[in-house]
Amino acid sequence: MKNTLKVALVGNPNTGKTSLFNQLTGLNQQVGNYPGITVERKTGSMTLPDQTKATVIDLPGTYSLNPSSADENVVTELLLDPENKDFPEVLIVVSEVENLKRNLLIFTQIQDLGLPTILAVNMADRMALKGIQLHLDSLSNALKTKVVLISTRSNSGIDALKEAIISVEKPQAHPDFVSKTFSESYQKKLEEKHPSLHLYQAWLKETHLLNFQQIDSSEDVSEIKRWQQKETIKRYQHINEILKKTYQINPANAQDFGSKLDRILTHKIGGYVIFFLILMLIFQSIFSWSEGAMGFIESTFETLSNLTAEALGPGMLTDLITQGVIAGIGGVVIFVPQIAILFLFIALLEESGYMSRVVFLMDKIMRKFGLSGKSIVPLISGNACAIPAIMATRNIESWKERLITILVTPFTVCSARLPVYTIIIALIIPDKKVFGFLDYRSLALMLMYLLGIGTAILAAALLNQILKLKSKSYFVVEMPTYKLPMLKNVGFTVFEKTKTFVVDAGKIILSISIILWFLASFGPGDRFENAEQYVLKAQPNLAEEELSQAVASYQLENSYIGIMGHAIEPVIKPLGYDWKIGIAIITSFAAREVFVGTLSVIYAVGETEDEDENSKLIRDRMSREKRKDGTPVFDFPTGISLLFFYALAMQCIATLAIVKKETNSWKWPLIQLFFMSALAYLAALIAYQTLR
Repeated sequence: MKNTLKVALVGNPNTGKTSLFNQLTGLNQQVGNYPGITVERKTGSMTLPDQTKATVIDLPGTYSLNPSSADENVVTELLLDPENKDFPEVLIVVSEVENLKRNLLIFTQIQDLGLPTILAVNMADRMALKGIQLHLDSLSNALKTKVVLISTRSNSGIDALKEAIISVEKPQAHPDFVSKTFSESYQKKLEEKHPSLHLYQAWLKETHLLNFQQIDSSEDVSEIKRWQQKETIKRYQHINEILKKTYQINPANAQDFGSKLDRILTHKIGGYVIFFLILMLIFQSIFSWSEGAMGFIESTFETLSNLTAEALGPGMLTDLITQGVIAGIGGVVIFVPQIAILFLFIALLEESGYMSRVVFLMDKIMRKFGLSGKSIVPLISGNACAIPAIMATRNIESWKERLITILVTPFTVCSARLPVYTIIIALIIPDKKVFGFLDYRSLALMLMYLLGIGTAILAAALLNQILKLKSKSYFVVEMPTYKLPMLKNVGFTVFEKTKTFVVDAGKIILSISIILWFLASFGPGDRFENAEQYVLKAQPNLAEEELSQAVASYQLENSYIGIMGHAIEPVIKPLGYDWKIGIAIITSFAAREVFVGTLSVIYAVGETEDEDENSKLIRDRMSREKRKDGTPVFDFPTGISLLFFYALAMQCIATLAIVKKETNSWKWPLIQLFFMSALAYLAALIAYQTLR
């Protein structure tokens, strides 16, 4: 064998493919995107028993080689392109023991490509529980391939699978599913059009073009689709004959708890109550579990700032590092515990199989608003980040439903909004409990999430009436078996997603913080250079400490950023915002979480060394900020106005870019940006003017 072997994992969604990938590769993984597209690409490395090094590729989940989404298309295009650098030498088709019939469809298709193929039957530990009997040798002989029984949960069968990889061979002769599917004239046409390919490869090339509507208009599309369905029926007939002899389920022997649990979790009333309570638990945890860690991070950054100032001494470089870099990054890193908790719960819901029940539960409601149950996955995923959530719409077959889902998903509360929400809620909502255990702040945060989902659904209903697009819609959802989440997989997910948030946000915030520090630390003209003279002229009797604070404040107002802020103040003043908040709103168009980082920098530049140390902490500094009339800047009306603004505004350049990519047009992201910004301004205006 070669020194390095390329092994690809392929299979239906929810078969445990990613868990197997983690078992085989451990920590030796790399995550990126396929060239030119935003589909996630996972690769890893492992060592086989004979010391052969192997590269493992985790291909996106797909039900067949007749793709209906961009994710599935990745698999088909790769397996039809031997020149691709990722083209596998060995394919492992991952199936699961309870849905073997459906899983074997793609196995028969891959086997027809003539590639060395192994069938890995996962979840072997559930066979006794479900009353399943599988005759492994008979199945292997019937399929003419190696079949390995594995369990990623108990880590059994992994060594046997590695041994099978070493000795795998090309498929033996197997039934011909395609030559008798279509007419002889069409078969001849395929052979002439693709002379270097065997018949099945040529047929896949044609149906692949058909699925993505790129086929010549001269072709009889309906006839080709009929042949495609005929081929699928032939494959299932073959699969049925094999499973009759090799696979039995005896319900009398089953000890199935999942069906009983489904009747509760998908109940027409109780299901929604349980989902609501789970959401309430998540929001309660975001505040209560993170408090200690956030306090530690906040004090650590403050200590780091003080130590840096002492080590470097007074000077411009010191100010840049302490007031620009440390203040800006610290203003966002403090929210890592809350974001990690959010990702933890999302990972647990997905790993356990509960998320599919939510999809099923929400389908009837979603259809009334022009969506389907599949739309709830992007909407819920949007609570982590709108970018992968919008990419997740690719499994929605109807273009109209997919477009509507793309346009409304940014209304959901992504993790970038979480820093803004939590700090504003902490400032304006009292730290009290209702019923003795529910925190007012947790309830407020949940209301913000419900506002996001509610606005998304109402916007979807409006778009459903406005958009005159013809599309067919059907809903198929897979109910994976319940399973205890694997801590390893959950840990990987939380770590990777939190790291991505910190790194991506950190890059933006670091660059913006440095620019903001410069704009806040320098200014044109005499008012900035001789600020002390102007202050003394207006207030000649100030004490030394008061004078120092007044000079710092006066310089900030007459700095470059102060001049910019005052220029936009007439537009934002009706919303209850001062010029400092206005600057934070403008910079946060790059990314919402920059709002907190911007205020951290502005307030840090406006501080003096004589201030109470605790007042330097961003939350305390915001609570102490006063208007000229002595009233708090972040009072209840202003806080509610800000919450409404950030709940409805786009405020994310990266999301606009991904919408452009997914819709292949600037039309939709620009409409999205204009509509959401106008709606956010109007809602914030009404909120402030009503409450003040």
